[in-house]
Amino acid sequence: MTRMLALIALVFSAAMARAEVDIQQVESPGGFKAWLVEEPQIPFVALELSFKGGASLDAPGKRGAINLMTALLEDGSGDMDAQTFTEATESLAASFDYDVGDDTLTISARVLSENRDEAIALLRQSIIEPRFDADAIERVRAQIISGIRSDQRDPDAIASATWDKMVFGDHPYGSNSDGTVESVSALSRDDLIAAHSATLAKDRVYIAAAGDITAEELSSLMDTLLSDLPDTGAPLPQDVDVKTEGGITVVPFDTPQSVAIFGHEGIARDDPDFFPAYVMNVVLGGGGFEARLMNEVREKRGLTYGVYSYLATKDHANLYVGRVASANDRIAEATQVIGDVWADVAQNGVTQDELDRAKTYLTGGYPLRFDGNGRIAGILVGMQLEGLEPEYVNTRNAMIEAVTLDDVKRVASEILKPEALHFVVVGQPDGLETTVGN
Repeated sequence: MTRMLALIALVFSAAMARAEVDIQQVESPGGFKAWLVEEPQIPFVALELSFKGGASLDAPGKRGAINLMTALLEDGSGDMDAQTFTEATESLAASFDYDVGDDTLTISARVLSENRDEAIALLRQSIIEPRFDADAIERVRAQIISGIRSDQRDPDAIASATWDKMVFGDHPYGSNSDGTVESVSALSRDDLIAAHSATLAKDRVYIAAAGDITAEELSSLMDTLLSDLPDTGAPLPQDVDVKTEGGITVVPFDTPQSVAIFGHEGIARDDPDFFPAYVMNVVLGGGGFEARLMNEVREKRGLTYGVYSYLATKDHANLYVGRVASANDRIAEATQVIGDVWADVAQNGVTQDELDRAKTYLTGGYPLRFDGNGRIAGILVGMQLEGLEPEYVNTRNAMIEAVTLDDVKRVASEILKPEALHFVVVGQPDGLETTVGN
């Protein structure tokens, strides 16, 4: 199966490189909508389902229920226990993956054309008729609790948890979607059933497919797969108005190297200035070894092995954040340099050479994302979730190329906020202490 999938990915990516991506919009009699990239030469279909809301839909006091529920979808359904379901999946050479994040619950399926009907029936069973057997619940619960306890000893996880609580407070984003030891330990089977109906519903599903399937076949498949879901799920959470104060929050932790998260408010994906901001970030911290932060913090001063920044566009909040790790006796200098670079780009923008290299980086790598059915289906769903139109895949590079030096300078001065740049540092940093609290 692995060798065949590799060949399929190679053939498909070669086909995609020869022509523009042709996205069909499909609607089923039952009202489900999907995007499809059809490739009949390859006997393989990738299907992607994303349910908006994700772990943010946990009921009050039930943190971790949706995460636990999602992990159990492949642990038995219908008249099959976990082992029987796994054996049936393997016998069809199918692959199902269930994952949940802050904003989406995603189900990915990879099936052979010859087994498509049987594989989709099995997938439907896992989505519509999960068993939530007592032994499976306890086994998966124990795995999740073990992971939570491990995170309590992980500086990176501690930094993330501290940052999220500081920025998001009581919003679902402000706590770990895995839950706590106490909240996960208290979850009942009824809680998982409630989490299932709250999350997997018709009114929030986004669908994409790529490979050997026609629009008519996909239309029928969607109704077969999803018609028995509840019509509506739980209400989505409120938006968060992100506010930070410039300064440092130190979390003492016994480790030779400090870990830091830094950032402030960001920019929405649908903002007209998103592309200039996106290109600007490649120059600042998102362009690998070519980025300013890497050059100043690593190459010139040897303060870290890696530092980066990115635009974090969530459904209910927008941030501009980054990460760095450095020895305890050097992290203070690293944070100072990061702040200086942040302020310099905010005030002066970037150079024409930096802009040109950023455009080449972004446009040259884009076609490589379409390197197989699965990645294409994932991209199509992601585009729908972001409110993009199908033609985006064929116009995106032109929008990158249209960004000017003046655009970047103007946007950098607006979205980079050195006075609001806050660092959460976990470790034993020499010369650093908490200077402001949020």
